[in-house]
Amino acid sequence: MGSLGAVMKHPDDLFPLVKLKMAMRHAEKQIPPQPHWCFCYTMLQKVSRSFALVIQQLDTDLRNAVCIFYLVLRALDTVEDDTSVATDVKVPILIAFHRHVYDRDWHFSCGTKEYKILMDQFHHVSTAFLELGRNYQEAIEDITKRMGAGMAKFICKEVETIDDYDEYCHYVAGLVGLGLSKLFHASGSEDLAPDHLSNSMGLFLQKTNIIRDYLEDINEIPKSRMFWPRQIWSKYVDKLEDLKYEENSVKAVQCLNDMVTNALLHAEDCLKYMSALRDLSIFRFCAIPQVMAIGTLALCYNNIEVFRGVVKMRRGLTAKVIDRTKTMADVYGSFFDFSCMIKSKVDQNDPNAAKTLSRLEAIQKTCRESGLLSKRKLYVLPNKASYSSTIYPSFPASLSTLAMQIIALGVQRDMGLQACEI
Repeated sequence: MGSLGAVMKHPDDLFPLVKLKMAMRHAEKQIPPQPHWCFCYTMLQKVSRSFALVIQQLDTDLRNAVCIFYLVLRALDTVEDDTSVATDVKVPILIAFHRHVYDRDWHFSCGTKEYKILMDQFHHVSTAFLELGRNYQEAIEDITKRMGAGMAKFICKEVETIDDYDEYCHYVAGLVGLGLSKLFHASGSEDLAPDHLSNSMGLFLQKTNIIRDYLEDINEIPKSRMFWPRQIWSKYVDKLEDLKYEENSVKAVQCLNDMVTNALLHAEDCLKYMSALRDLSIFRFCAIPQVMAIGTLALCYNNIEVFRGVVKMRRGLTAKVIDRTKTMADVYGSFFDFSCMIKSKVDQNDPNAAKTLSRLEAIQKTCRESGLLSKRKLYVLPNKASYSSTIYPSFPASLSTLAMQIIALGVQRDMGLQACEI
């Protein structure tokens, strides 16, 4: 749970935090008893507790397919990310990974911590995969094959241009969007979304992660692997690692803002994709990470701390987004509010200020024209004086006392919430 200070500052975070913790405990109790499915859902909680929670609302067959899809691609990503594995060993594994999912005996030791366990006991994932419906298997195999080939291509290729950046993000995340759309369609719940919209759903999340994780990635041991395109960062510094040095702070922030502005290109496609979804559980599954993504971009924009440490949404706001993102009105409202937050931080001296403002205004125009802003339940901006378009609910002073009482009873100790991953 968030710290006492954070809860006192944002007392309306308290109930969503409590509800989220209860939902997480409920999810843990829903883990299937069969050994291979137990491994898969337990491992899912280890590699992404937030994702494990979000998929619980899906219907059983689709939930199982999405769980396995996620673990297969997480395993593939573990091979790609392990810089200690020689290229001549890694590339053939990436290219053949779509075949390994059919082999109950295949495994490959790489990665660290829970990812190493996933790779060492990958036979559990293969066993569960073979129990999925054939339509789900074909969708997972197709995306895994295309992603593995794309990852192999970029093992020996630097991200030089913005086109390279978009291509890399397509392989590692856009294809995830395409695959999920295929799974939703295979379940009979949704029409098959256009590929370009599905691709944008993945790119928006992936670019947010790449921006947020600059420092972690540049400090990777034994060697860093970075995906900020040279076409962007070379306008500001001679070497990508120079962005983390204090003497380059002004240029670093300008480069960061350039990267955020690029990511915002995909926001309108994401809104269009989500507005077409019919199934409520699928909608929430898709919408919550997208709201978290634009919220993270709002925090990162013009923020030197991206180059100093970890920048992420506070736990209470994460819980609030998960609890209250229930309709497209909530999504439009969140995108509108976070766009307001970014707009308030734009420095007119920033070389990309005009481009950034243009993209924010396009997002806000889409939100306004939906006609749904007045129907939302989720508000994310705390200061209505600064943002005239935002109405933020007030809370009684007694809630602060209630927060103190609950925390005093020990709720804080066992509510170890992690911030949502994107």
